[in-house]
Formats: sequence, C-alpha cells, structure tokens
Amino acid sequence: MHISNLITLFGLPLALAVHHIRVSVPSSQQLQHPNTLLASTHATLTTLSNAYSAPLRSDNTFDFRNVSSGSYLLDVHCHTHAFAPLRVDVRDVTPDVVGDDQEVQVWGTFRGNEWSNKGEVVQAQRGDGIWTFDVKVQGGKDYFIERQGFSPLGLLKNPMILIAGFSMLIVFGMPYIMDNMDPELKAEFEERQKVQPSAAANPLQNFDAAAWLAGSTSSSSKKTEVPSNADRGITR
Repeated sequence: MHISNLITLFGLPLALAVHHIRVSVPSSQQLQHPNTLLASTHATLTTLSNAYSAPLRSDNTFDFRNVSSGSYLLDVHCHTHAFAPLRVDVRDVTPDVVGDDQEVQVWGTFRGNEWSNKGEVVQAQRGDGIWTFDVKVQGGKDYFIERQGFSPLGLLKNPMILIAGFSMLIVFGMPYIMDNMDPELKAEFEERQKVQPSAAANPLQNFDAAAWLAGSTSSSSKKTEVPSNADRGITR
C-alpha cells in the first residue's frame, strides 16, 4: 500500500511536466488542399536540450506527445511548400495562481533575429487535454527556373538593337529626306556645307608617346632653320 502511494506521488510530477501539442495545417490560398502534401512532410520541435519530431497525419495535423517544459522552435519540413516558423513556449502552470492556466503560448518568430524578438501571437486552444494551434503556409517552393521562350518584341528592348536601328534609319533615311527637301532649303544647306572649313587634323595623330615619356621632343621640333648664304654674308 505504501509502495503504491509512493509510486503515485513520484509519478504525479512527471504527469504534470509533459504536455500534448497538436499542430494543424489549415486550408489557405497558398495551399487549398493540405491533404496533397507529401508523406515525407514532418514537423520538429527543437530546443537546446530536447527535440521532438512528428509526421504528417491523415487529418493534416502533427501530433507531439509528452512534450516537456521549455521554449521550442517549430519547423515544418516539406519539399513542396514553405511554412512560417513559430516559437512555442511550454511551461508548467501554478495551481495557486488565479488565471495562470496558459501552459502553451505560441508566437511568430524570425530567423536570424534574437530569440526574444517575438512576432504575432498565435492563439492556442486547449481541448480534452490537447493544445492545438495552426501553422501558416508561406507559399510553394520553386527548384527550377523556367526558361523564357524567344520573343521578337524582346529584341526591341535590347539597346544594341536600338542603336543599330537608329543608325540604319539615318543612313537610309537621310538621302530620302534630302531628295524631298524644299529646293531653297536644300540650296541653303549645301551652301553652308561649302562655307564650313574642313575638319582640323587630329593633333594626336602624330603624337609620339614613347618620346614624350622619355622627355625628348618630336622630330619636327628638332628641325632648325638653315641660314641662307645672304644671312652668312656670302656673295657670289
């Protein structure tokens, strides 16, 4: 009799220290039929000391049994869809404190941020000793990039094609414009072309870079004028 009472007393804290959590995948715009998820889809509750894993059940839920107290990260691993991670805090209630009956609290969390940075609160409800809440589907996963087909209109967006087309328009369109130009305007245009001086020679055309870097002058600057016989005072 005393032994059975001792077993009951020792087993009572263990019964109070574990919890039953059920995570549901609801139907949404990103996933209208959750029952189409692959059978390999599973969820994990991880913390520094404990880790729990639950497969996807036929009723689109993940069932975690005997979860001890702690702060967990809930991840849903799926090959076809991405799920938002959640922070799940599981704690033991204090019977003496009035209103302290929220054993499971859930928030949204953000990867790469501090653990204390909590997001939106996710409502967790208790029924028949089971805490239930929903996990949100973010969208589908794309592993391949769809190759774009050939589009003639896409060529018009290429700047090289635009430059080449503008050049061809000038080359083939200018003679047509000149032929259809007003005679007086055409004569004035030709007269201006004759009056304008020819383009000056490029000063860099005969530039000797090697001689300039060596500090010497060009051959043209080395030429000196040869004095004539009259300048020398020689007469015949």
